Amino acid sequence: MEKLVCSSIKIMQMQMPQMAPRAGILLPGLQNMLQMQQVRHRQTKHWKPEFKRLRKQKFVKIELPNLREKADDISKEEMRSRMKERGVLPPRPWMERPFHISCTGGIFEAYVPPEGDGKKSIISTSGAKQKFEFLEKKSKSLMAVRKIRSYEENFSTDDFGAEAQEIYIAAHTHMAAKEKYKIREFVSERCYPEMMHNVKDKTIHWRFLQSLEPPRVVHARVTEVITKENQFAQVTVRFHTQQMLAIYDRFGRLMHGSEILTKDVLEYVVFEKHISNEYGKWRLHDKIIPDWLPPKQPALITYRIADEPIEETPMELSAGEQQAKQLESGSEQQKEQQQLSTVAATSQQPETTNKPTLAI
Repeated sequence: MEKLVCSSIKIMQMQMPQMAPRAGILLPGLQNMLQMQQVRHRQTKHWKPEFKRLRKQKFVKIELPNLREKADDISKEEMRSRMKERGVLPPRPWMERPFHISCTGGIFEAYVPPEGDGKKSIISTSGAKQKFEFLEKKSKSLMAVRKIRSYEENFSTDDFGAEAQEIYIAAHTHMAAKEKYKIREFVSERCYPEMMHNVKDKTIHWRFLQSLEPPRVVHARVTEVITKENQFAQVTVRFHTQQMLAIYDRFGRLMHGSEILTKDVLEYVVFEKHISNEYGKWRLHDKIIPDWLPPKQPALITYRIADEPIEETPMELSAGEQQAKQLESGSEQQKEQQQLSTVAATSQQPETTNKPTLAI
């Protein structure tokens, strides 16, 4: 700053030599310049003023509630006007909780499997009868399939068997692996507890080997829950497969099945979908167990048998031990005779009269 003032004085002296200051005297303009001090100011304004309106919109004014205000001090009219102004509905005296129905509680119009299915051929009389009964019941299923197609255009009974088999294999694979979160994508909420029941503390080895017959749709039904718009579809698929199953308990003992033997399994599995839901999925819902099916074999549970107590045989005593035993028995008899004599003597003594006691 001092250099700037000195240079300005020299310039003025060169321009106005006639007005050269006397010794020790400066012009009034220069005196004011010498009294100036360097002051720093805060730059509060933004360097781009064209975005002023957008910067203003970043800040929202909020009306803070008065926390010191009590509800009793406000009148009903004033409270009503405030709620109208804020667009808030008045509170209800009861509590409501929303609920979502993702699956039905069971099978509606369950399919009745014909007796001896999988064993009797179509050529036999009983097999031909089964085929005729199936054709009679097919009309309702066709109506249900038409209803499903109104929600799902690409649905086909011929292609659904392969899709259902993939869901079936995935659900049983996750059950054997005890993956309780992944299995929920392939199993409904009703079927989940039934599949995961008694899986704890067990080792399950399950394998799908092959399909003896291609899976086919044998039954289809559509129903409404609560409202007409809430539609659920159930499709029953017949599986005739070859599987391997072995279940071990927590000690590694075989409870059921075998890892060497394979079994032919005939099952009627029900798949369900919430067709009203845009993001609904086909999931395994239940299995139909016919009445004519023989009862299952109980699990092979092993128990530990306690050792039976061994009875000790009486050993032959020596001559010295026999004499000692006889002496002990003789001394015991003498003691018993002495006790009996003392009891008899006490009974023969006269009874003493009890003296009266003074009541204090």
